[in-house]
Amino acid sequence: LGAFEELVLLAVGALEEEAYGVAIKELLQQKGKKNSSVGALHSALYRLEDKGFLKSWEGGATSERGGRRKKYYSLTAFGKKALEEAHQLRRELAKNIPGLNLGFHG
Repeated sequence: LGAFEELVLLAVGALEEEAYGVAIKELLQQKGKKNSSVGALHSALYRLEDKGFLKSWEGGATSERGGRRKKYYSLTAFGKKALEEAHQLRRELAKNIPGLNLGFHG
């Protein structure tokens, strides 16, 4: 799981039922100061879905989108497990760095 992919998974999980391309991009930009291109984001979303970390569905067509549908995403159980494992690995590595206080305990 790459760093950008991990951020995308976290954003999808945080947005819950409102996780679609523009909302994910805005959250990454707002919270993570990560200004990614739409193409890079969509490539990551497709990869994550192919790997089984995400599932997607299409919402209803809207007039403000010219009749096009939004594609929504949500975490799968496998995606949540991947995030938990990535977090655990970061915790294990970080707690062994002398003088680094990230709030991790023993």
